[in-house]
Amino acid sequence: MSSRILRCMRMSAIIRDRSIHPLDYWTRSNSQNLGSPSLRRWLHGSQIQRHGNVTRPDPGTGIKLHFKDSKGNLLKTIEANEGDDILSLAHEHDIDLEGACEGSVACSTCHVILSPEHYDLLPEPSDDENDMLDMAFGLTDTSRLGCQVQITRELDEMTATLPSATRNMFVDGKKPTHH
Repeated sequence: MSSRILRCMRMSAIIRDRSIHPLDYWTRSNSQNLGSPSLRRWLHGSQIQRHGNVTRPDPGTGIKLHFKDSKGNLLKTIEANEGDDILSLAHEHDIDLEGACEGSVACSTCHVILSPEHYDLLPEPSDDENDMLDMAFGLTDTSRLGCQVQITRELDEMTATLPSATRNMFVDGKKPTHH
């Protein structure tokens, strides 16, 4: 048997017996091997998602963001801090923007349509974002995924319009809740 399988079996037994926390075991057994190629293969460099860790700015000090429904009716105007993303802000302020994949760029349910003058101020979407946008309902020239748009001072007074529908592979109709 390979040493990797034996190590997994040992770890499973330890976890099952609950004699040690799994992360403590991993840290103790692998701390000297953090630079090894076999370990780096198991780690990845994805950005850490904040899952609702939005701090509301003091009134009058934040960057204004307007949310509209698909018919152009104003839903809510909020204030944001630099670096917040549209999806997290929508969840924080109870705006019905789904985000089924919780910002991992694996769906298009946080699709928003941005005002053209602000869209041009954003960096180009990544290839992953473009792939997901291709599946979005009601795609426009100024469509972006809300999880990928980070707020900056230049985006003050930006409008994010929600599409009339979303395409979600989750068939039972359940919507993820704000953590």
